[in-house]
Amino acid sequence: MSDVFPLYILMILIIALLIVLAGRIKVAYPILLVLAGLGISFFNGIPKIHIEPRTIFVIFLPPLLYVAAWTISSKELWRWRRIIGSFAFGVVFFTALSVALVANSLIPGFTLALGFLLGGIVSPPDGVSVTEIVKFVKIPKRMSSVLEGESLLNDTASLIIFRFALIAVATGQFIWWKAVLNFGWVVITGIIAGLVVGWIFIQMHKRLSSDTNVDVVLTIIAPYLMYLSGEFIHGSGVIAVIAGGLLLSNKRYMFLKSGTRLRGADVWESLLFVLNGAIFMLLGLDLPQIISALRSESITLSTAIGYSLVIAVVLILSRIIFSFLSVFITLAASRFIKVADDRNPGYKTPLIFGWTGMRGVASLAAALSIPLQMNGGASFPHRSLILFITFVVILFTLLLQGLTLPYLIKRLKPSDYADHLSENEAEVLISRGFEKSAHEYLSGNFGEGNGVSSELHKLVENWIEENPEDKHERIQPVVKKKYLELLNKQRNWLLDENRSNINLDEEIVRKFLLRIDMEEARVNLE
Repeated sequence: MSDVFPLYILMILIIALLIVLAGRIKVAYPILLVLAGLGISFFNGIPKIHIEPRTIFVIFLPPLLYVAAWTISSKELWRWRRIIGSFAFGVVFFTALSVALVANSLIPGFTLALGFLLGGIVSPPDGVSVTEIVKFVKIPKRMSSVLEGESLLNDTASLIIFRFALIAVATGQFIWWKAVLNFGWVVITGIIAGLVVGWIFIQMHKRLSSDTNVDVVLTIIAPYLMYLSGEFIHGSGVIAVIAGGLLLSNKRYMFLKSGTRLRGADVWESLLFVLNGAIFMLLGLDLPQIISALRSESITLSTAIGYSLVIAVVLILSRIIFSFLSVFITLAASRFIKVADDRNPGYKTPLIFGWTGMRGVASLAAALSIPLQMNGGASFPHRSLILFITFVVILFTLLLQGLTLPYLIKRLKPSDYADHLSENEAEVLISRGFEKSAHEYLSGNFGEGNGVSSELHKLVENWIEENPEDKHERIQPVVKKKYLELLNKQRNWLLDENRSNINLDEEIVRKFLLRIDMEEARVNLE
């Protein structure tokens, strides 16, 4: 541990510097981090970092999935559920099948089960990479919502394929009806585990803790316990984290105080900064060990690179083909059922969706979790080759698609379908709602002409108009209580409006909710 600890410190420093550089040159930071890790790994004297199989799942995936579940809009997830489902599950299965067939016919000794194993590993696109890349270019809200929903759910589909393929490789057989039953058990028990653990944490926040630091620590522990609980009952830890994360996200204003929400957001942002950076850096650092292990399989480096590039091309083409198929299926289905939008998107939208297939964290974690040996003690077949292919696929898609995606979006200029109110329209709607809520509260509880009413009216006026004047003055306890009640009334109105108004952009809603939290925290400090 003492040998590699200085490397960990240096790695965090490099991560910070490269992320700053990535923002300035407008390049997604995963690309720079992978290349940096790769470059560092070739320096003499760099200690080897050995990553134990499966531990990477426990360390990295739970918090990353948990935050994705917290930040996604449940409203948008439900609105675009069909297209999200088709990408999160359909494209993953289609891609895994394509990879399995090609790998089985291309690579000597590569069985169909191993092909599905490889397909399950490399099929899910990386949500972090896509999010970072599209930050530098404007895309329609509809597209970003679908991509966020896909990135939340596609790991589930790929890891289920991975699990069943792993069993098939180890046992040499695949019984479809057992797989179906096992699939049902994995999904259902994973959801139950996540919801139960999530409910327990809600009760803990409500009943056991009134300290902000303790509450923040509980939010960090939650995803790990969700994941471990799901795995303990032989369900899906990934599904458990997603289900529990969505539950806590939707209930956050019921059990978390404004101070905890504000502090927690800062802590989680820093934690994700380190985790995301570390996983991509480790990806580059691990390549020399993968190449070294590859020699034990008597496969030349050039041959392995050739296999990897073929698989990468298959992945890209499979996703593009499925993107266009999804459009045709949706248009055909619109004749029989109601869909979110039955307009023909043309070729631009599916082409962009098809090009957003950068691989990353989930693929690396799955590949590294392949056991070194099977139950009988024999070495796992082609493990090093699978690891190498996974690395090349991640690097190839990050560089090719990651660097060209912003240009493609700017060149194609996809149509904005006006699914949401403009930012100005949304802000006007919310501001008027705040004014109406304040007026109803004040008129229903206070008249003019007394000290409490005057001070409260002044606070409300400054708050509504975002006027910092006189905010430094001490607030009377009775006024503070009434003012906090009014802020909570406005928060509840905004939450109700967000649920009922499908055209209201939740990102804008959350900005106003953040404003309320900050005002509430300020008043509580008076």
